[in-house]
Amino acid sequence: MGKYSRPRGTHDVYAGAEKWEDDSVRWNVVESLWREICRIYGYQEIRTPIFEQTELFKRSIGDGTDIVSKEMYTFDTPGGDSITLRPEGTAGTLRGYLDSGLYARGGVTKLYYIGQNFRYERPQSGRYRQHQQLGVEALGADDPALDAEVIQLMLSFFRKIGVSRTVVKINSVGSSESRAIYLTALKEFVRPFLEEFSEEGKARFANNPLRMLDTKSPRELEILTDAPSLTDYITDDERVHLETVCGYLTAAGHTYEIDPHLVRGFDYYTKTAFEVQSPDLDAQNALGGGGRYNKLVEQLGGPPTAGIGFGIGMERVMIALQRLGAELPLPTGPTAFVVTLGDAARQAGVNLLSQLRDSGIAANIEYGGRSMKAQMRAANDSGAKYALILGDDEVASGTVQLKNLADSTQVAVGLDKVVGMLRGV
Repeated sequence: MGKYSRPRGTHDVYAGAEKWEDDSVRWNVVESLWREICRIYGYQEIRTPIFEQTELFKRSIGDGTDIVSKEMYTFDTPGGDSITLRPEGTAGTLRGYLDSGLYARGGVTKLYYIGQNFRYERPQSGRYRQHQQLGVEALGADDPALDAEVIQLMLSFFRKIGVSRTVVKINSVGSSESRAIYLTALKEFVRPFLEEFSEEGKARFANNPLRMLDTKSPRELEILTDAPSLTDYITDDERVHLETVCGYLTAAGHTYEIDPHLVRGFDYYTKTAFEVQSPDLDAQNALGGGGRYNKLVEQLGGPPTAGIGFGIGMERVMIALQRLGAELPLPTGPTAFVVTLGDAARQAGVNLLSQLRDSGIAANIEYGGRSMKAQMRAANDSGAKYALILGDDEVASGTVQLKNLADSTQVAVGLDKVVGMLRGV
């Protein structure tokens, strides 16, 4: 036990952790599968800084959101600039899209990312103050087929990693114009009940009334059951867009639920909003979600550019996988483990280890001068297929004992031939 502990709301990720959300081996597998799905769908990686100008997030996410008002990690640099640790992935990705001139290529730009986000909020299951997000952004077309594509990409990823049961919730949040009319009606409906709302609910009523629909309070949910529906206030164009997205999903064999109370936590969303949930999780069951943001690029100083994207919480995904008992394609142990007895054998073993690795063969050796029995135990614990045993007799004869650790069979092999034998294993 050291003198220092990790900050509240963070976690360490390392090999062999009991909780899958902390196990770096499984993280690497899931990240590899994510990259593969994105490649299949034609998305390319973008990596952006973990901090940006504070104004970028205020302008994109919205001053009335919980994130901007109370969750951002913001500080002043020695040069006097206001900087914020990245609270979500979209704003920085779009800044990079504009800053790097990707928009000038024309057509649809399809990007994906893997990155750490930072939010000062109460830690809860699968949600940390520093957490990892997987996400995509597709920019350049206001096409319902593109909306359907990003939803299908998310579902393909979940199937690939073994999250077999998912629920897709989808809604239209309209445009800023149609939402303004709806929010007037919503506030008029809520006003007589406002004293029954929590302090947070009252603050949302005043600053961001759409977020009232995202409440977890049983009483507030009961009141809002009869509230006006946002879908009754969207324009015909927005309604057709949603219906067309749903039509594409249906044609592809995907089921979904229209949820008129589904809203997202950012002000920039327009038209399609969606969320994928896992019934195998507790109340915090959202694995990921996103939506369309047709005005955001323009708000950030770029040309009018339609866009859509989503984010997936890595920790939530890992919790779901563990609860499901999913079988991830975990990497195998090394092919070989070198075991030595005596100084001359140690030198020969270290040389052999280098030859194996230079030939692309995964190999390991025990350090610390332990007994042969302890080295063999380490070889078995490593998951290696073979132990390569060297002693004084082997060094003198130019051989190595090749022991199959699965069936304990053993054979002497020339030192000059063992690398070639193991190369194809």
